[in-house]
Amino acid sequence: HGSKLAALWTARQLLEQRLRSETRVAEPVAIVGMACRFPGAADLDAFWRLIRDGLDATGPIPSSRWDVDGLFDPTGEQPGKMSVRCAGLVDDVDKFDPQFFGISPREASRMDPQQRLLLEVAWEALEVAGLAPERMGGTATGVFVGIGGTDYSKIPAQFEDYYQHIDAHVGTGNALSIASNRVSYILDLHGPSLSVDTACSSGLLGVHLAVQCLRNRECDAALAGGVNLILSPETTIAFSKARMLSPDGHCRPFDAGANGYVRGEGCGILVLKRLTDAVRDGDRVLAVIRGTAANLDGRPSGITAPSGRAQQAVIRAAIAQ
Repeated sequence: HGSKLAALWTARQLLEQRLRSETRVAEPVAIVGMACRFPGAADLDAFWRLIRDGLDATGPIPSSRWDVDGLFDPTGEQPGKMSVRCAGLVDDVDKFDPQFFGISPREASRMDPQQRLLLEVAWEALEVAGLAPERMGGTATGVFVGIGGTDYSKIPAQFEDYYQHIDAHVGTGNALSIASNRVSYILDLHGPSLSVDTACSSGLLGVHLAVQCLRNRECDAALAGGVNLILSPETTIAFSKARMLSPDGHCRPFDAGANGYVRGEGCGILVLKRLTDAVRDGDRVLAVIRGTAANLDGRPSGITAPSGRAQQAVIRAAIAQ
């Protein structure tokens, strides 16, 4: 009898030790809705067809963006000029129905089209999720937007009477912080609302932060994603000077013939909920996020150069969840 009790006590101690050492599994997060506006794809169905058929959605930059011929230099050596003529661009970025969102035409004219695009795509994402946008008011829904471009604010500065046209709407219409906040304001959402700028990872980091807030019970649902529009030539000139862009306008990832990338624009938004809540509410679960992580490479060989070790570490951190 005594030996049996001793064995049970030993087994219990081993079990308690194992439970203390095990990492708690993070709560899964469900993607219950999504929407997009990408080059060659005005919606999800069109985007799927583009991927399925292997279509190239890049093409010549139209003159409606800037003076393509006047700013082109094939050598890439002339100051103030770029060595590329192609990009992946979204159609009709100048079109917007402000009154649908309760915005006056005057204010809409001062709004960065990135803000307009976010409103449209966020609304569509909620509809895909089966959530009536007009009924989301007062809910603990967060908004997490990856955004870094400020092209629209640079365009009026080219005109001599620029300062005379500045009004209150110019401030809110071009502030990156307002990009996320305006979505929350229009829909009366009461969860955290923030804009994130970490360059190419901005949209994914927005999703990462949304997942954290859902797990911490800071919100019950979240709109997360990113937006980028190429409306003025400054950044393209800078990237051209850095030899980052493909002169022939073609992306060839992981190919020996790769000679740079092609700049692109668009908007993508996910609707996220805790998986247990999504199942309880009868939502259509499109996919499940089980782990996310973020880090920085520290100081590799250059500010744009990746660190293999840092990327391994962040993948392991996500898997550990």
